[in-house]
Amino acid sequence: MDFGARIKQLRETAGLSQNELARRAGIAQSSLSYLETGAKSPNVETLLHICKALGITVSEFLGENEGQSLPADLRQLLREAEGLTPEQRRKLIEFIRSMKE
Repeated sequence: MDFGARIKQLRETAGLSQNELARRAGIAQSSLSYLETGAKSPNVETLLHICKALGITVSEFLGENEGQSLPADLRQLLREAEGLTPEQRRKLIEFIRSMKE
């Protein structure tokens, strides 16, 4: 597996810059750059931090659940909606429906 390409793909899907993902993962931006270009491979701890920052599991990172999991942006949307009240969720659903029209 090309870890660097996978990190970059997931980062871009999540709409994050290298700086933002590095900040969320608690690593230097230069380290993330090295990982994405393949100059370095992530150790287990770094991979766990990156996965947590992306809101995914290591299994999802490795593609073990391909076809069974939601795209990263939809998972993020669900995580954001979890803390909403029922009324806020209803309004969010109405908003999404209006965007689709």
